Amino acid sequence: MLTTIRATLLFVSILVSLTAAVGAENESLSAAAESAPRSAGNRARAEARHPVATLEFFGIRADMTVVEITPGGGWYTEILAPFLRDTGKLYAANYDPESENEYFRGNANRLLEKFKADPAIYGQVIATVFVPPAKLEAAPPGSADLVLTFRNLHNWMEQGNEEAAFAAMNTVLKSGGTLGIVQHRQDTIVEQDPKAESGYVREDYVIALAEAAGFELVAKSEINANPKDTGDHPKGVWTLPPNFDLGDVDRDKYLAIGESDRMTLKFVKKP
Repeated sequence: MLTTIRATLLFVSILVSLTAAVGAENESLSAAAESAPRSAGNRARAEARHPVATLEFFGIRADMTVVEITPGGGWYTEILAPFLRDTGKLYAANYDPESENEYFRGNANRLLEKFKADPAIYGQVIATVFVPPAKLEAAPPGSADLVLTFRNLHNWMEQGNEEAAFAAMNTVLKSGGTLGIVQHRQDTIVEQDPKAESGYVREDYVIALAEAAGFELVAKSEINANPKDTGDHPKGVWTLPPNFDLGDVDRDKYLAIGESDRMTLKFVKKP
């Protein structure tokens, strides 16, 4: 009887400790999101992008090695860098700063300048280049606990490089590591455009790509869903905020819809 009581007390003690650890992790992530030196525009978009809930869904911890694929202007990097700075590691695998393409070159160099301008936040970030199919070494093979990619798949599809991108993300992950994907979501009644020119991709298409690359789907979330978004717009996803590619044409209509409907998918790398 005494042994059973001791075992029960030990179990309760462990459960309380784990709950406290998760609570502290969540508070740390929320603090990173709140204290990040963000522009007013970036901060306002948190309502549509749900960064804390999204990262929690992907299972991020402060001691992880994380690879952010194509961070662009660094919207998520602003949260990831301070969160991982002390006990984790962050690779920012962006465009090539020496690219012949002016957009890619400018975007990459602006992010690097952002890192240099605030070493207290970004001094530990490791900047790498991810340009499939030519430059795929986002991080050392088998080194990452978590790979994150936000709204990038349509760009790879436009260039026909989606399979190379998924294979490369699989390579950098440890066995059992996590791949987190957020992507503009196309209705399944619409045939998938192989070039994804609208920016939207069918969820089943993404899952098939990931599975073919050696991943297993373990969870879905509707954190970033927007049922108001039909996915049928004159300028594709860029019709909606924050881009408003139609300018003032029907701007109130698209503002009322809000940002795109997005899938949020969690995969693990198969052994």
